[in-house]
Amino acid sequence: MSGNIRTKGGHGRLGSTLSGLAVAVGCVLFLGGFVWGALLYQPYSVPTDSMTPTIDVGSKILAQRVDGDEVRRGDVVVFTDPLWGGSPMVKRVAAVGGDTVACCDGDGRLTINGKPVEEPYLSPGPEGRTVASRTEFSVTVPADNLFLLGDDRFTSLDSRTHIEDAGQGSVPRSNVVGRVDAIVWPAKGLLERPTGFAGLPGGISEPGPVRPLLIAIAAGAVLVLAGGAYGPVARRTAKRRPSGTAPGTREKVDA
Repeated sequence: MSGNIRTKGGHGRLGSTLSGLAVAVGCVLFLGGFVWGALLYQPYSVPTDSMTPTIDVGSKILAQRVDGDEVRRGDVVVFTDPLWGGSPMVKRVAAVGGDTVACCDGDGRLTINGKPVEEPYLSPGPEGRTVASRTEFSVTVPADNLFLLGDDRFTSLDSRTHIEDAGQGSVPRSNVVGRVDAIVWPAKGLLERPTGFAGLPGGISEPGPVRPLLIAIAAGAVLVLAGGAYGPVARRTAKRRPSGTAPGTREKVDA
C-alpha cells in the first residue's frame, strides 16, 4: 500500500485576493470620505458662550457649506456681517423674511407670526425661569433676511442688540456661509433640528450628510485594518501547522 498526500493552496490565494480587495475598497471609502467631507464641510472654533448650552465655549464644530436660501428657522448658522464686526459668528435662525418675531408671550416664549415656539435648548435665567428673551421686542423681518439669536438669551449679542440698525437687526441670507451639523469637540455629536419650528411654513431643514460621511470613513478604516491583518495572521497560522500542510489545505489519502 502506498500513501500519497496532495495539497491545494487555492484557499490561501483566495484569502490574499480578498484581503487586497478589502484594503483597496477601504482606502477608497476612508480617503473618499475625508475628501468629500472637506468639500462639503468647514471646521470652526466657537470662542464665546453665546450659544450655550447647545455649543460650549471652545467647541469645535462642523458647518456644511450651504447657500443662504437653504436655511430654515431653527438652524444654527455661521455668518459674517460688517455691522456685527465682520468675523464669522454662530447664531440660531429665529425668524425669516416676512415673519413677525416677538417676545414674549405669557409663558416667556418666542412667537413667530403670533404662534409660540417651544425652545427646549434654552437654559433657565438667573431667577430660575426659562424665557426666550430678557428684553421685549417685536420685529417684522425684511425679505431675504434672517433674525438671529444666541441660545444663551441672557449674554448673547445678537439681532436684538442691532434692532436700531438697518434691517432691524436682521442679516441678509447671502451672509450665511454654513449650517452647523455637528459638534466634534467636546464630542456632542450631531446637532438635532429643533421641532418647535416644524409647524411653521417651510418647516425645518433636513440633516446634512455628516452621518453617512462618518460611516464611510469608519467602514473604510475597518476594511483597511482587517485586510492588512490577513497576511500576518495567515503566516502565523501556517507556522503552527504540521510540516507539509498549508492554510486551507484539504488532505486526501489514497491507500
